[in-house]
Amino acid sequence: MSHDHDHDNELDPFAARVRALETILTQKGLIDPAAIDVIVDTYETKIGPRNGARVVAKAWTDADFADWLKRDATAAIGSLGYTGRQGEHLQAVFNTQDTHNLVVCTLCSCYPWSVLGLPPVWYKAPPYRSRAVIDPRGVLEEFGLTLPTDKKIRVWDSTAELRYLVVPMRPESTEGWSEERLAELVSRDAMIGTGLARQPA
Repeated sequence: MSHDHDHDNELDPFAARVRALETILTQKGLIDPAAIDVIVDTYETKIGPRNGARVVAKAWTDADFADWLKRDATAAIGSLGYTGRQGEHLQAVFNTQDTHNLVVCTLCSCYPWSVLGLPPVWYKAPPYRSRAVIDPRGVLEEFGLTLPTDKKIRVWDSTAELRYLVVPMRPESTEGWSEERLAELVSRDAMIGTGLARQPA
């Protein structure tokens, strides 16, 4: 038996189910594909980790902005145009030679969407939410991040009233780099504290 239609065989099972559900809802007139495209574009280009990476890169290159970020992260980040849902009350915490910061939300999954986009699945999972406070060093090691034993780990618990952004340490050998180039070294995990900024290639 021959089939002339495509089966989206290139999609993984989860993506295929999402595509099928979207098709059914569209056919029933319950959703507008154009509206979905706008939402997806918003999360991919207007909010998300790229925004946070730009904030970090600016803090690395502009001492006045870094100071403002420490004093009033909400205003400093807002000055770059990054505002919106779950980004109304932000605090930036800076990693140093002596201290590494880690963010968790033990009660639910409060997360700074305006600068980090949608939270990863593991951030919302009970094991991370409970163990990050009890055994932060062990949790970081599971992420592949082993810190010196003499480095202090400070855990910040996000709430509905206040969310945190970790500013990782700037990698060495990046003097003279533009903000755009520096931003490429900043990952979402580094801004949660489960990773570090990438080292330059």
